[in-house]
Amino acid sequence: MPKSRPVLYALTVLLAAALAACGGAAAPGGPVAAASAPAALLLSPADVITLAPSSLATGPVLTGSLQPERRADLRAEISAVVLEVRRDNGDAVAAGDVLVRLDDTAIRDSLNAANEAVRVAQAALAQTDRLLTRQQTLASQGMVSAQALDDAQLRRVNAANELVAARARAAQALQQQARTQVRAPFAGVVSERQVSAGDTASVGKALLKVIDPASLRFEALVSADDAAQLRVGQKAVFRVNGMGEARFDGTLKRIDAAANATTRQVAVVVTFDDAAAAPRVAGLFAEGHVLTASREVLMLPPGAIVRSGDRAEVWRLHGGKLDKVAVQLGERDARSGDWPVRSGLTAGEQVLRNPGSNLTVGQAAAFGTAAKPAAAASGK
Repeated sequence: MPKSRPVLYALTVLLAAALAACGGAAAPGGPVAAASAPAALLLSPADVITLAPSSLATGPVLTGSLQPERRADLRAEISAVVLEVRRDNGDAVAAGDVLVRLDDTAIRDSLNAANEAVRVAQAALAQTDRLLTRQQTLASQGMVSAQALDDAQLRRVNAANELVAARARAAQALQQQARTQVRAPFAGVVSERQVSAGDTASVGKALLKVIDPASLRFEALVSADDAAQLRVGQKAVFRVNGMGEARFDGTLKRIDAAANATTRQVAVVVTFDDAAAAPRVAGLFAEGHVLTASREVLMLPPGAIVRSGDRAEVWRLHGGKLDKVAVQLGERDARSGDWPVRSGLTAGEQVLRNPGSNLTVGQAAAFGTAAKPAAAASGK
């Protein structure tokens, strides 16, 4: 017999013995006993919500974005080369700060020429004043004609007019030079830089945009069908994208008198009730509604709702046991973040506030407190 056959025979005997041992461990005449039922769930009052009607504020829906009330598009008032841009996007500025400096070489030369023309006109006026004084003296002595006196007076008037014109040209040149330094009109933040050093700025070219983040407000649109419900002074509540679940309260400040001809929506402005809590980033999308009416409904916090696709369910405590109930929800309340219940539950029923993932239908549940450790109970 080959050497491998005894080994194979020994393995066969061991396997048969193992199978026999397993068969002996099983209960005679039947399968292994089924798994035990889940343990009873111990609850505290804080774990359960007793449903009761609460007030749900409703009103026209608002959609729009946060925009600053104080904003300025700084543009070039002269044609010149950009020498320096002193602020970039996001930089804070104070009122009067120089933000952009333009080349003033040609304007400076014009200003010098205008100032020199003023000095010449002042000298000419002084000379005509002296000439007029002599002519008046001679005329009083009868030594010059009335025509000569009139000519002296006319030259004096012309010299005075020339001085006024020269001063106007100098003032204009000085104003042009001041326009080579673009300053911040108010304290705020640079929101958009549109030029760099070396660019040629023509008249009207956009240079920088400055906004005041402290003046942000909700500029929204509302359907024209709901515009009749709006009144200045009404309260509004809204959320802002990028600010998580934070809710902001506001007041309707302005309602446009005309709807957009294309969208048939009416523009409104909502100010923040707490300006200090408002975001400091313009352009964020926001949505909410004006509080024009209220009704009594059952409300569920988000933690109590178990979602599976489009289906919403809650765990209800009924008769000392748990069951899973499908519910239909309405539009989320922007103020509280809770969901109104349209159907599936009634007032007085109890649901779990924050159900776990290991619950089963029919599981027993009861109110109580956890047992104390033996050491604690004995006072040790």
